[in-house]
This record gives sequence, C-alpha cells and structure tokens, in this order.
Amino acid sequence: MRSTRIAISAAMLGALALPVLSATTVSAATVPTAATAASCHNLPPLPYTVHAKAVTIRSKASSKSTALGVLYKSHKFTVHKKSGNWVYITDKTTGVKGWVSGTYVYRDVRMCLD
Repeated sequence: MRSTRIAISAAMLGALALPVLSATTVSAATVPTAATAASCHNLPPLPYTVHAKAVTIRSKASSKSTALGVLYKSHKFTVHKKSGNWVYITDKTTGVKGWVSGTYVYRDVRMCLD
C-alpha cells in the first residue's frame, strides 16, 4: 500500500514537472539576441490609422468647429501636422482637408521586447 502511494506521488510529480521543464527550454530558444532587440528601436514609426468606425473632419482643432466631412476606416489619408490632441489630415479618398481628433487617429505603438 505504501509503495503504491510512493509510485503514484512520483508519477504525479513527474507529470507536473515535465511541462515546466519543457516551457523553460522553449522560452530560452525564442529569446531574441541583443542585436534584434536593439534594431527594433531603429525602425521607422508605424503609420497613422483610424481607430474608430468613422471620425469627423473639422475646420479647426476644436470639437465645436464646423464639420467638413467624415473620415472612415477604409479611406486613405495623409497626416500633415499635429497640434495638441488634434491631427491635420488630407482625406485622399474625398479630397477633404481638416482636423481630426487624436483620440481616434493615431499611430500604433511598436512593441520592442528588450
């Protein structure tokens, strides 16, 4: 009876230790080198994208200014400058120029794991 308990306990410990040991081996193999991690910071910034279904294009950098058009996710646009939390764009699809909120139009952040 006692030898059976010892055998079962050893089997359970072995079963628990196996995933832990294999996970450390896999993670050690996928660690990037110093050159790869450092080169991530040298890459150009990501492009601006629309992070909403649609954003209002305004005449001034103010939410109370006149609406000139709507910038949709599918539209192509060019960013000219930034002022505070507002971005001045040209909507290439419709040709409208104006300000959009930086809350909805911004660059994604590149993840660099050091």
